[in-house]
Amino acid sequence: MLIQSRPRFQKTTTLLPPWEICLYVILSIASHLYSFYEVHKVSQEYEEELGREFEFEKGFFIWGFKKDPTDFEWSFWMDWGKRHLAWYFLCHVFISLVTKTLIPKFRVVFLMLYGVFVCFFLLGVRGLAMVLLHMMISFSVALLRKPLLCWLCSLMLLYTLHLPFFEEIQRSWYKTENEYYLLLFSLAMCCLRYTSFSLEYCWQQTGQRSSLQCFFAYLFYYPLFHNGPIITYKEFISQIQKEKTSSTKITFGIIVWTIARIFTWWLLAECMIHFLYIHAILSNEALLEVVSFWALGGLALAQVLFFYVKYLVLYGIPSLIVRIDGLEPPELPRCVSTMHSFTGMWR
Repeated sequence: MLIQSRPRFQKTTTLLPPWEICLYVILSIASHLYSFYEVHKVSQEYEEELGREFEFEKGFFIWGFKKDPTDFEWSFWMDWGKRHLAWYFLCHVFISLVTKTLIPKFRVVFLMLYGVFVCFFLLGVRGLAMVLLHMMISFSVALLRKPLLCWLCSLMLLYTLHLPFFEEIQRSWYKTENEYYLLLFSLAMCCLRYTSFSLEYCWQQTGQRSSLQCFFAYLFYYPLFHNGPIITYKEFISQIQKEKTSSTKITFGIIVWTIARIFTWWLLAECMIHFLYIHAILSNEALLEVVSFWALGGLALAQVLFFYVKYLVLYGIPSLIVRIDGLEPPELPRCVSTMHSFTGMWR
């Protein structure tokens, strides 16, 4: 007699009734808005005190709200974006489309050379030499085909960025702190790409080869050079070498819609640092002791939501350019208010 075995654990899904879902949505939106209102009241009440301490900037809204500039990452990339990066991204798109139409066989080479040129222009001769030095050290270690050595090499190169001796030397190359930090961020992101290439080189079969030219193309692919998002070497090369990318073609309508979404995210982030001085308040310990519990909850919630919106912009622009190039970028972060775990946030 045969007895059919049943799985020990069966996954069952039960949908909530519509009225209950609507109730949760209303309560969630109401709690968000009220907690943000409490933070806004604190921001306006202590605006002068916080403005003197953290040197608030003049905002762009016509009714006179000041801007909280204490989130270094947002201020740093917005400053570089307005001055240089936006124009270099547009030039990359132009070169990519022209070479794809006229000389598709040399498209990757031209994109690589363009990335080297921009790196030279923004980081200078010494900055470019530092990137190339790290690259050659990592490539030389990868030739040994020992993953452990590759990891140790990447950690060593990353550790050198924090040595006071090297910091002083690299700072002396530039006139401003922002120029030095651009080099620092670029080297840190390049370290992830060194590691990805080295590990793939160690894991590949003996008959396969990863050329130095492919490594250059991967490292100096400009939309992802300074800040990400991260695409592994294997994914990048497998996509960039495809002769047909019909599955990843992007239409003009999608481009316009994506630009509109990115602009909306940027505007939302700017509204948050104009109406809610969350970063300045969190840096003032005395103020945190006197605000209400609703305000404290609103500060915590606004912090993670601003982090989320910030990376929608910082990763959204390069991801759009990657899609225009015919590649498939990683998915953007998910909204933290709809997650029970931060796994999707940090992927």
